[in-house]
Amino acid sequence: MDYVKRIRDLREDRDKTQQEIADVLGTSQTMYARYERGANELPIRHLLRLCDYYGVSADYVLGRTDEK
Repeated sequence: MDYVKRIRDLREDRDKTQQEIADVLGTSQTMYARYERGANELPIRHLLRLCDYYGVSADYVLGRTDEK
């Protein structure tokens, strides 16, 4: 699950808290933390929202490419 590391790195690179990203996604900080740990799979709607928010491709988030 390459996306687990990628979503954490994207968030940390922008100095955002888990709560700030959870707010963007319309979910709780607890649920977002579960995505970052890999305890829950990231729903497609949240994947797409993160891609838009960070300006990266889904392939990048999913670890299919290193090109943002």
